[in-house]
Amino acid sequence: MSSTIHDIGAFTALSTLVATVYAFLTAFKFFKRTLKGQNIPAGPWGLPILGSFPFLSHYPELVLDKWAKKFGPLYSMWLGDQLFCVVSDPQIVKDLVITNGSVFSSRKEMFMKSKIIFVRRGITATPYDETWRKHRRLAAAFLGNKSVSNYMPGLQLEVSDMLRALYSRGKAGEIPVNPQPHAGRTSLNNILTIAFGTRTDSIDHPLVGHWLKHSREFMNCTGPVSNIVDFVPFLRNFPNWTMVNRGRRLHQGLVDTCGGLINDIDRRMKAGEEVPDCMAKYLLSVKEAENLDDLDIIFICCAFMIGGVETTAAIKQWFCAHIPAFPDMQARAQAEIDQVVGRDRLPNAADEKNLPYTRAIIKEIERVHNPFWLGTPHMSTEDFNYRGQFIPKGTVVIINTYTMHMDPKRHPEPEKFNPDRYLGDHYSNAESANLADPSQRDHWMFGAGRRICPGIPLAEQEIFLAIAGLLWAFNMQQLPDEKIDLTEYDGLSGRSPVPFRIKMTPRDERVKSVLGL
Repeated sequence: MSSTIHDIGAFTALSTLVATVYAFLTAFKFFKRTLKGQNIPAGPWGLPILGSFPFLSHYPELVLDKWAKKFGPLYSMWLGDQLFCVVSDPQIVKDLVITNGSVFSSRKEMFMKSKIIFVRRGITATPYDETWRKHRRLAAAFLGNKSVSNYMPGLQLEVSDMLRALYSRGKAGEIPVNPQPHAGRTSLNNILTIAFGTRTDSIDHPLVGHWLKHSREFMNCTGPVSNIVDFVPFLRNFPNWTMVNRGRRLHQGLVDTCGGLINDIDRRMKAGEEVPDCMAKYLLSVKEAENLDDLDIIFICCAFMIGGVETTAAIKQWFCAHIPAFPDMQARAQAEIDQVVGRDRLPNAADEKNLPYTRAIIKEIERVHNPFWLGTPHMSTEDFNYRGQFIPKGTVVIINTYTMHMDPKRHPEPEKFNPDRYLGDHYSNAESANLADPSQRDHWMFGAGRRICPGIPLAEQEIFLAIAGLLWAFNMQQLPDEKIDLTEYDGLSGRSPVPFRIKMTPRDERVKSVLGL
């Protein structure tokens, strides 16, 4: 017994010593930089060892917004041993991430995301280097505007299938339904088709729950403020640290899931079978020429899957959660759709330019419910002075989209859901991201600069077709005794609504026949 107590005491003493030394070295790094006469942007002090991390565990966007109001549009904070700069102004984002993209386009190799889960692969996780350029080039072949036009029949198929499932599951409006898994499956099927040439046939298919669980676990483990192990290195020395084990299990789960799909395609190709054109097939065909290994192919596909499912699924889910609270807006959008589309077919991509109010609703949903308030951080690759403030090499830069989306100068009464604010906005998301005046950009959901999401055209078309289809087909109503919480969310990084149910009543008899039911 005394031996056990002695061991515990020794361990505690050692841990305290390590923590003290670690805190001293962190403080020394800070003062070393400031003693050089450089002026690091002001910001919160934080706590010893942990820095500001404990203050960002829940609703971090609200804390960052509060600090932006206190310290200004460019401020710094420490998370463990890592210096962060938080940017909350569109012009500063442009000046740093776009104009000086050669300095601010890299990524910090986060321990969990890059080293444990993606094992230094994956387009979103890797530094700005030749490996990233190659992987991005290979993936971009499937994401450009020309490619998206080829995907339109598949996108339309998935919308029709989603509407049929909602009609049937809700028994034509007789019983409430949770639209979330249906929206998730639609997004999953779109990416499965592009990446692996396959799709699921219902929300009950095992791959739907399996993949959506993996995708959400990835977001919860790898967000900018999801886990302290990224920023306090000595924690990685504990072999049973919970978060590290979660990361290792997720890595293996992604390898097993995506690797299994890729191996099946490889087997079929070698057997001479007909395999639909898809990303995995293409990567296998150029494996030797591009010097790819198995994990390269797996995690190019995995990153594509995770990025492609989470964002579009969340926006569709937030739309279904939000629009029932605004029946007048819903009716206005439906009247617009009926005038342009009629009641004998579903909306298609060609209708978008003639549906300004529907487009405005989508952009307002994306402003109010950006699934990634903090995005994927950038990192400086050299010392940089900006307006008299010093940003050291290796600083992680967060684009604080919440504060920009809620800026009353750009969006008057930003707390109000008001699609009218976008009625004069005729730009696509991609066009808006390239405006000369960054303060006029519609929203920052897809990031900025050289690391901006390459799948914007695909995501935009998918979201439009799904939301226009939902408005065409159903009257969506809240349940009197099941109020939908629009402030709470599920997830630490990729945010979606907490589970909810609504009544989805077909708007007329034409819905059943057009859907082929």
